[in-house]
Amino acid sequence: MYDPQMVQPMRDELTSIGITELLTPEDVDASMKAEGTTLVFVNSVCGCAAGSARPGLRLSLMNEKKPTRVVTVFAGMEGDATKRAREYFKPYRPSSPQIALMKDGQLLKMIQRQDIEGKQPDALARDLSDAFNEHC
Repeated sequence: MYDPQMVQPMRDELTSIGITELLTPEDVDASMKAEGTTLVFVNSVCGCAAGSARPGLRLSLMNEKKPTRVVTVFAGMEGDATKRAREYFKPYRPSSPQIALMKDGQLLKMIQRQDIEGKQPDALARDLSDAFNEHC
């Protein structure tokens, strides 16, 4: 587990734009069972989360079409909640960061760390916006 004070700015970067933190496995299950589309962002302390994933997500939410809800779990912090979220992502292996677009509990789109590393935020935002336009 990371120092909570160290990761708070990384949490705030998402919650300040209305993204809901899922802190328990029960929170994850409730979100996944909710009707409509859910974007799940697995937050991370890594450089690609800071440089590409969080900024790309923020940009994507300017798209006209958006998921019904956008939620986040923090890898390395809420281990049980993160583990539960990743159960919904099978057969994809865990990665941090990781972005999943779900609909009615079914996985529609997965973006893994290797899809994020080296990508500019605007390119990631386009990938997410394309998925929103198709599924939301």
